Amino acid sequence: NMRNMECITENCAGKDSVRFVLMGDSQRWYDETEKFVKHINTRNDIDFVIHGGDISDFGLTREFEWVRDIMSGLKIPYIALIGNHDILGNGMDVYLKIYGDLNFSFRAGNYLFLCLNTNALEFDYSHPVPDFTFINSELEKAKADNSITRAIPVMHVPPGDVEFNNNVSFIFHEYLKRLPGMEFCLHAHTHTYSERD
Repeated sequence: NMRNMECITENCAGKDSVRFVLMGDSQRWYDETEKFVKHINTRNDIDFVIHGGDISDFGLTREFEWVRDIMSGLKIPYIALIGNHDILGNGMDVYLKIYGDLNFSFRAGNYLFLCLNTNALEFDYSHPVPDFTFINSELEKAKADNSITRAIPVMHVPPGDVEFNNNVSFIFHEYLKRLPGMEFCLHAHTHTYSERD
């Protein structure tokens, strides 16, 4: 992720609008993921891809490697969030080795993309999920950076889902509303297309 985030920031420098694709839940869908990569590579109007998590189904190393190898065929950079299936077994360790931190952010033009681990159920309250310390730190950085005019939080599990820690969903919402120019939130996990206020 770190290397690709640097590429995204560099490629999108100075842009006031960016084009990206959100995909996710590619577990066990290797043929479809290959078709996705081939399709994206036929286009020249997309800056980057966000994989919204559930790279694997059972947290197996080989599952992560298969998807990493397929997604590495993209002609544009991509980043990947951790999904609830990615935490199973030794999956979190594999994710950390291949992709890096569970919570991270990157710049694309004037946009801040805030990528968050929201898979609370899998952590059984042993980790801060969502991590408000991280979110608050990113809020403070964003406030100090006048060049950030818009923000897009991205997560795997959305608030309201049984996998999310819904005891904090109101507070989570309030924190996200404090992001500069917060446009909308994106998530994977539900295996459906939806839009809601």
